[in-house]
Amino acid sequence: MPSYLSPGVYVEEVQSGSRPIEGVGTAVAAFLGFAEKGPFHTPTLVTNWSQYLQTYGGMVEGAYLPHAVYGYLANGGGNCYVVRVGDPTSSRPTDRAEPKAELAGAPAALGTFKVAALPAAAAAGEISVEVADPDGEAAGDDRFKLLVRQAGTVVETFDVSFKKSAKNYVVSQVREHSKVITVEEAAPANTLARPAKQTVTLPAPPMPPAPAAAMPARLSPNEYVGDADARTGFGGLESIDDITMVAVPDLMSAYQQRLITAEEVKTVQLAVIAHCEQMGDRMAILDPLPGMTARQVYTWRRDTAGYDSKYAALYYPWIKVFDPASGQNRFMPPSGHIAGLWSRSDTERGVHKAPANEVVRGAVELQNNVTKGEQDLLNPAGVNCLRTFPGRGLRVWGARTLSSDPAWRYINVRRLFNYLEESILLGTQWVVFEPNDERLWGTIRRNIAAFLMEEWRHGALFGSSPDEAFYVKCDRETNPPEAVDRGQVVCEIGLCPVKPAEFVIFRLSQFSDSTSLVSE
Repeated sequence: MPSYLSPGVYVEEVQSGSRPIEGVGTAVAAFLGFAEKGPFHTPTLVTNWSQYLQTYGGMVEGAYLPHAVYGYLANGGGNCYVVRVGDPTSSRPTDRAEPKAELAGAPAALGTFKVAALPAAAAAGEISVEVADPDGEAAGDDRFKLLVRQAGTVVETFDVSFKKSAKNYVVSQVREHSKVITVEEAAPANTLARPAKQTVTLPAPPMPPAPAAAMPARLSPNEYVGDADARTGFGGLESIDDITMVAVPDLMSAYQQRLITAEEVKTVQLAVIAHCEQMGDRMAILDPLPGMTARQVYTWRRDTAGYDSKYAALYYPWIKVFDPASGQNRFMPPSGHIAGLWSRSDTERGVHKAPANEVVRGAVELQNNVTKGEQDLLNPAGVNCLRTFPGRGLRVWGARTLSSDPAWRYINVRRLFNYLEESILLGTQWVVFEPNDERLWGTIRRNIAAFLMEEWRHGALFGSSPDEAFYVKCDRETNPPEAVDRGQVVCEIGLCPVKPAEFVIFRLSQFSDSTSLVSE
């Protein structure tokens, strides 16, 4: 109590009894995989695509990680953590030729010479070369003019000779001054001649090979599991409370390139599930093995993998996306795009909304078109299908976890409880070491009830009234004297979550008007 020793007016700040609970974030992903560059094993925060490019490089051959992060951001994802795996000192042998610094396009014949486009200029438009008469009436028979056009505009002009002894020899003049084409001899020096007047269009040079991600000769599951003390792999993610989703897209790339076996894929996926179960505030988004049919996925899910967890979800099939590194479309695991879709659904509707019946942005097509009969087989097994519908695009058509427990069948129920538990946990830290009496119990009840009331108003809890949606009990019954003596405060919370309308049934029947006709 303050002391009042002299007359005057005193102002005091008094702590109010209400301490509002704020909702935590629900959409922060973590990705583990291969990259062109960047730190190994250490989780690094990435907030946008430019930051990823600066830290880890762009799209690279042999890696799904860049596409997963790009798909995550394109589908509405925000912050994410990236963990690069693989040993930089042990590169896998490769039979790919090293790209040359300067690759010309296929040459075009120009009499006894050949001309080709330089790659640096090819991106600016189509290139053509015209052979014309030289300027002036007294020009020798050996001289001619080269007009280099790009996108229809003359960009370079050369007054040259076909004689190697001349100062303006065509090969040396073009080599020294042209930034668009290259000219070489296509015949012995004693047979060179002035090319006829003509115009040739040059083929575009080939795209240089995409850089390859540095990968080891073998990849152990320990690369992914990591060490909590060293802050590597899944162990490194334990210290980051913000993470709510974990995906390992390059697990499939490692399998395709025979860096790991199918059994080791299962080991890593079990490890990421165990990590999410241990943390209790995040879910694993799993990918199936590449090239599987619906029947094979069902068999693999039921007999081979046999996963049973409310902290994991599996999506099938793979999706085709555009690969800017090669300029072509390629198939890749869907986990990165799905993580972004979860984030988008959380932002637009809330974590209580099942992340399904939503368009997958950036997906061109599916590796396999799932039929209704195939989904009738996969859906009860907890495999969430991606399907294409005429006029509605490519959508996620499933929202189940890999749990056999009906109470935790749906992704949104598990994620809603993760969100509520984490929010209440962080919002009640002030309770520790407070006097354990009825005043404290009443304050806890009011604060948690006020928080759950807002969630009910937002549609996260089922019931026509708050009493039907939740209850909060913290009194003498939950806190008997022996519990108080142990220093415990026990608060019991009951929740009724909303569940998705997975099966919408309209019952139609035919009936006739039975009004009788009265005859006169």
